Amino acid sequence: MLCLGDVMIDRLVAGEVTRISPDRPVPVMKAGQTHVFPGGAANVARSIGALGAHCTLVGVVGRDAAGRELAACLAAGGDVQAEFVESQDRVTTEKTRFVAEGHHLLRVDREQSEQVSGALKTELLDRIALHIDHHNILVLSDYAKGTLSDDIVRESVTLARAAGKPVIVDPKTRNLDKYGGASLIMPNSAEIFAATGIDPIDDIAAEQAGLTSLSQNTFDAILITRGARGMSLIVRDRQAVHMPSTSRDVCDVVGAGDTVAGTLAALLATGAPLESAARIANAVAGLVVGKRGTAAVTQGELVAELQRQDRGIFRSRAPVLFRVEDAVSYAHARRADGKRIGFTNGVFDILHPGHIALLQASRSTCDCLIVALNTDASVRILKGSSRPVNNQYDRAAVLAAIDAVDAVVLFEDDTPFQLIEAIRPDVLIKGTDYTIDTVVGADFVQSYGGRVALVDLIDGVSSTAIIERARRRPIE
Repeated sequence: MLCLGDVMIDRLVAGEVTRISPDRPVPVMKAGQTHVFPGGAANVARSIGALGAHCTLVGVVGRDAAGRELAACLAAGGDVQAEFVESQDRVTTEKTRFVAEGHHLLRVDREQSEQVSGALKTELLDRIALHIDHHNILVLSDYAKGTLSDDIVRESVTLARAAGKPVIVDPKTRNLDKYGGASLIMPNSAEIFAATGIDPIDDIAAEQAGLTSLSQNTFDAILITRGARGMSLIVRDRQAVHMPSTSRDVCDVVGAGDTVAGTLAALLATGAPLESAARIANAVAGLVVGKRGTAAVTQGELVAELQRQDRGIFRSRAPVLFRVEDAVSYAHARRADGKRIGFTNGVFDILHPGHIALLQASRSTCDCLIVALNTDASVRILKGSSRPVNNQYDRAAVLAAIDAVDAVVLFEDDTPFQLIEAIRPDVLIKGTDYTIDTVVGADFVQSYGGRVALVDLIDGVSSTAIIERARRRPIE
């Protein structure tokens, strides 16, 4: 995917409010940790990378520390290649949110939103012309910060369509004709209302707003994101498709549109039909609003959610994370909520009462339990070629359905030490068949003030013993 738009950096300052200022009737917040995320078009790119796809990101930053910090954030995440154009006359857009116990108290913006022109405009379009032939799709992420001027939108759409590449637009203006020639635009309820005068309060009104917009413009399709009411897909000469929201918990809607745009782009680039891509993007929207801050959805989380929906399971399941960076982001977000992170690991091949007791006891030591699960390849090294009996995806799905488990992380190494180093759990948990000096990562966790907990096990119960009993049992 090739993404062009307004890049920015999002900061979330977490803290707590314990009193009102004696000077003015305002809350006094004691600041804690500051969390930094890519925002705007950079969050679209991050969402694409989190799904395992490649994104080349083109945007304007200032020659400042924030621009360098944004580039470093993207380099540390998924497969994102930042092609930033630096300007000595502009600052990198920053949004700083102050949040206490999940409540947003204040947002402070640092930005310049004048439309880019002259040499900056030329350089941006040169980057698009250079890369468009080597990408499957162009995404335009407009936050009205000046990058996507009318001229740049028109010329970049022309370049993409001449190369036979579809164009997805996340708009930020009532003048939707600005995006003429695009394949799909994604306005939210407020944006389509401003453009058409029709409030998409229900499916009928949403369809009417979409058809009105299509009749007035030259894009091919429109996906209206309607928050708690879900999404509506309106395509020329086709029946409208309305998708109810799949969210179960809404913690934060910041950046949800970015994640939907990134998901749609990744799916359409693989050749997925538009309706299927929209339905999956709707599932992603339901996941991302359940996270704090500017968040992305991983491959594992998406697969688990689609399985849940396919099977008609409506209880929230723990996410299954496939990469170290996914696990780090998950732990980072939970800490921002004030949670103490626990960590344990194992094979968990044939689940038995001993496993359940271990997981329940582990969860009692922390607020959020991450379970590291050996991949099939690492299990074969540990236990021989006949193991595991159940593959890593089935084992992960079973663990994810257990109430005591908050997240499942797959790891390939002989030991989970690298994961422990990356996640930095507050509590490292193993069974009493270990001693503290034999627990992998114990010294490291204790070095920064974390603790090691040894929990009681049920004697005489193991997957190996169950397998042996099954083998010895005669066939009747």
